[in-house]
Amino acid sequence: MTMLIAMAGKGGTGKTTIAGLLIRYLLGKDIKPILAVDADPNANLNEVLGLKVETTLGEAREGIKDAVPTGMTRDIYMEYKVEEALIEREGYDLVVMGRPEGPGCYCHANTLLSRYMDRLCGNYRVVVMDNEAGMEHISRLVARRADILLIVSDPTQRGILAAKRIRDLAGELKLDIKKDYVIINRINGELPPAVKDAVDEAGLNLAGCVPEDDLILRYDTEGRPTVELPDDAKSVQALNEIFKTIVC
Repeated sequence: MTMLIAMAGKGGTGKTTIAGLLIRYLLGKDIKPILAVDADPNANLNEVLGLKVETTLGEAREGIKDAVPTGMTRDIYMEYKVEEALIEREGYDLVVMGRPEGPGCYCHANTLLSRYMDRLCGNYRVVVMDNEAGMEHISRLVARRADILLIVSDPTQRGILAAKRIRDLAGELKLDIKKDYVIINRINGELPPAVKDAVDEAGLNLAGCVPEDDLILRYDTEGRPTVELPDDAKSVQALNEIFKTIVC
């Protein structure tokens, strides 16, 4: 059965970088094929992975509102458009959701898209979905479940509160989340006791902490894919230990 790992976190926490490094970890462990889904309207998972996006699922959804080519059903046309949006690489594929829905009724297009995404995800061993802070994309695009909800926070009490809200939102949406964890990113030294207390009070499962890594900033500044960070980078080493504990 396909494992679905849903990434979430407020903006600026580094969740997309961590999603890319999770994909790298899984490939290194020969856990594939993987489908990477960028469900954040501010899509940049492709940049972390060093890929160029030609078309998005949002464009596929809009296309279904237009005239379907002669000889095609809407179902077949949607399947064609989604296949067109897939970026294929060795061991994994990437599909980008694109911008959120615009004006007008997209009900039928969304139904077709959701139906096809369900079938598509079944072709992969693991699906890694990078979400915005909200979890609505899971309920719209994929079966209403996630084996692992991985919430990324900064090392502040406000960040932990945001992580709790995300965890609670998944419950309000009645998503079937088997396990949920929080990763605290970009810490300097030890985790402040006040932040650790906030984690405990919120009832969050702390998977681990990732140290501030100047290499990530350098790669981002130079426009280099952070998935290409060296194995001895302190962020990569810390995340690999976390992934080893929670994924396999």
